[in-house]
Amino acid sequence: MKMLMPVTYALWIISEIVLAVVKRSRDSAESDKDKSSLKILWSTIVVSIVIGVYFGMKRFGHFDGYERVLSLTGLFLILIGLVVRWVAILTLRRYFTVDVAISKDHVIIDKGLYKYIRHPAYLGALLSFLGLGLAFSNWISLLVIFAPITAAFLYRIGIEETALVGAFGNKYLDYSRYTKRLLPGIY
Repeated sequence: MKMLMPVTYALWIISEIVLAVVKRSRDSAESDKDKSSLKILWSTIVVSIVIGVYFGMKRFGHFDGYERVLSLTGLFLILIGLVVRWVAILTLRRYFTVDVAISKDHVIIDKGLYKYIRHPAYLGALLSFLGLGLAFSNWISLLVIFAPITAAFLYRIGIEETALVGAFGNKYLDYSRYTKRLLPGIY
């Protein structure tokens, strides 16, 4: 357990850095659709994690007696989140970019996880951040990590959906009618 957590964190961080470097849109005109949401998202993530880790190291706000269960649950959610995120990314393949961009030959992907929700890669990331917050066994860490990052992802989803409606019109609106944003059958 003690070795699995740092390895999981390292895997998660490295995978996100690789994505940030490799999967950025090459077309600057297309990446203008991003509206700085990537910068907002990363800024929010960094600040939230730094503050969350700080409180996680303190005794104030700690869930005493539940450390092991919450740490294991957190680790499980991080791993599930990574799997969901990477399945979504691999389903999109070349259409996945870290910035909001629509390529000229872009198509709506509606298979795999995308058959049920429109943003499974974001769901995976959010599950991982929820897991990170729980892993500290501290309600302040959980709140400081999960709430602002969720708000930043929701902002980004709005930007992305505006770009997709602009690119696909009624085709994307029709797809939106039978899928949810993040949680199948709920939202």
